[in-house]
Amino acid sequence: MMSPIKMKAIGFTQSLAINEKDSLFEFETNLPDLKENDLLVKVSAASINPADAKIRIRSAKDKTLETPKVLGYDAVGEVIAKGGNVEGFEIGDRVYYAGDVTRMGTNAEYQAVDYRITAHAPKSLSDESAAVMPLATLTGWEALFDRLRIRPKEKKSILIIGGAGGVGSITIQLAKQLTNLTVIATASRPETELWVREMGADHVVNHRNLVESVREHGIKYVDYILNVADTKGHWDAMVELIAPQGMISSIVEFDGGVDLSALQGKSVGFIWEFMFTRSLFNTDDIQKQQDILCQTANLIDAGRIKSILTSTLNGLSVETFKEAHQRIESAASIGKTAIKY
Repeated sequence: MMSPIKMKAIGFTQSLAINEKDSLFEFETNLPDLKENDLLVKVSAASINPADAKIRIRSAKDKTLETPKVLGYDAVGEVIAKGGNVEGFEIGDRVYYAGDVTRMGTNAEYQAVDYRITAHAPKSLSDESAAVMPLATLTGWEALFDRLRIRPKEKKSILIIGGAGGVGSITIQLAKQLTNLTVIATASRPETELWVREMGADHVVNHRNLVESVREHGIKYVDYILNVADTKGHWDAMVELIAPQGMISSIVEFDGGVDLSALQGKSVGFIWEFMFTRSLFNTDDIQKQQDILCQTANLIDAGRIKSILTSTLNGLSVETFKEAHQRIESAASIGKTAIKY
């Protein structure tokens, strides 16, 4: 009987500070099992997201996991096998995806991923430039069109709080390319202000004095707000700035202390965006994520959307991923960092 094929992976069993010895470690494991809807992908590049650090810090608090947890969501790679139900993909195809929070992640040589949340990678981008796109793009796209339900032709305004990060960077581009919205984005340093202007923001405001900064641009209210930085910290400013009958969406959870009823007088809606909802609950419209990634690849290859890659690390190693986690935990990064295997 043949032994199972092994692969290298980077994982953790305890929630430790990233500078501690075993916060991440290398180990050997079997190739993931392939389900009927799965592609088996040889990963060539991945990226780091805030979710990686959050899950590392929370998953094994005050306990030790029996099996190492492998993080990582965004990836680009080559299809080397596929399940019986897979449609639209062949062996050798180059694909990109944001993965599934419940399954083994991209910090490994191979990964199994549902084909319905996977798409052919943009032809015009390198592996590392494409690897930083899926999670941020899906989050921004879903927030704009599925959660806030923005109509492309309406001439309204949106405030994006956290404009220079991964999600903010791509959402600015999507809003400018696919809607008629006036885009206001936050930035507080010269380099982040320059970056969000390059992404296409019409106005750049300072999150440290948000209400005053927006009003200085002659804008009393905004029709939509997307918060990708700090929901609780900016709550009062959002309540003040949102237009009557406006909509607020956020991707950042908080631990209480927010007065939701403060939105009542303006009849304002608040809605969460969580990119993993469709894969987590296997929703009827799960394949919409494939469609979004396909449309994004077309926009990229047409030159309308550009990669949000700002730096690349090299190698599937503990040292590389510790450096990536340190960068994402600094909360001062611009765009996104890729890891090329």
